[in-house]
Amino acid sequence: MSFPSRRRNGLFDRFAEAASEVASHARFFVACVLLVALWAPSYFLFGSLDTWQLVINTATTIVTFLMVALLQNAQRRSDVAMHEKLNALADGLADFMEHSGPDDAALQSDMRELRAAVGIERP
Repeated sequence: MSFPSRRRNGLFDRFAEAASEVASHARFFVACVLLVALWAPSYFLFGSLDTWQLVINTATTIVTFLMVALLQNAQRRSDVAMHEKLNALADGLADFMEHSGPDDAALQSDMRELRAAVGIERP
């Protein structure tokens, strides 16, 4: 079974990976909490300004939308890499089973079942 060769990540993929790295640390969470803590009293300082609330709500919605897109990209690439590794392990195990017990019918049956379940075609 041949696996797709690793392609070089594009600019967006590298940016998404960097954003995921930053967002996954406790420092990022603490910065977000501090930002909310600084924003909360502004309601009392500026009063009930509808424009101010609209700006804050719009900004948080846009940032949330962009972060979800970036994190989904990083998650998708992580899932693809994990599936490639699992397929390689299953292929190796099927090859080992095929060569370890060519006379063992139960082992050969298990090997065929493994290949069928993972979608590995015989060479």
